[in-house]
Amino acid sequence: MKLSADNIDAILAALDGQIRLRGEGPLRAVVCGGTALAVLGLVDRATKDVDVLAFAREREGEIALEKASPMPAWLEDAAERVGRDFSLPPGWFNAGPTGQLDLGLPDGCIGRLVSIRYGHALEVLYLHRIDQIHFKLFAAVDRGGYHVQDLLALGPNVDEMTAAARWVLTQDVSVPFRELLCQLLARTGHEQVAEGL
Repeated sequence: MKLSADNIDAILAALDGQIRLRGEGPLRAVVCGGTALAVLGLVDRATKDVDVLAFAREREGEIALEKASPMPAWLEDAAERVGRDFSLPPGWFNAGPTGQLDLGLPDGCIGRLVSIRYGHALEVLYLHRIDQIHFKLFAAVDRGGYHVQDLLALGPNVDEMTAAARWVLTQDVSVPFRELLCQLLARTGHEQVAEGL
C-alpha cells in the first residue's frame, strides 16, 4: 500500500496510538516530501513513505529542530507495527532527509511550518508550500523524475522560483550544479530567473 490523501490521517493516527501504547510522546515530527504535499492538498499523488526532516522541541518559547536520526527504538518499533497493520513498505516512516539540517533550511522555514495533531502523542509539522518549492527545486536539479512534476504542480511564480533558486545555490556551489539549475529553469519556463542568477 502507498500513502495518499485518503489514508494518511488514519495511518498517522494509528502511529499516535502505538506511541501512546509504549508510554512515549509527545513527538513533534517535521515532515517534507510527498506526504506533506498530499496532506496540504498541494499535489495529488501517492507516496511510499513519510520523510521526517527533523524532530521539533520547544526551547524558550521557540521551536528548535534536531536531527531525526537515529530514530529512537520505540519509534521504529511503533512505526514497524503500523507498517504491518497497513501493509506499508519497510522504512515507511524514515529520517532520510534529516541531513538537510547540516546544509541549512530556507529563511523563515520554521515560522511557516503547518501543524496537524494526530492524537495526544503525535504532532506533525509540515513544510509550507514555499519551502516545498525550495526543496523540490533542489531535488529536481539533483535527481529529476517526479520531483520535476511536483515542482511544476506547485506552480511557483517568478519571485518564489527566484528565492528558491538562490537558496538552492547555497546547497551546492559547484559550477556544474549551477549549469544544471539554469537548464532546468529554462526547461520549466523560468528563463528570466536563470538569467538573473
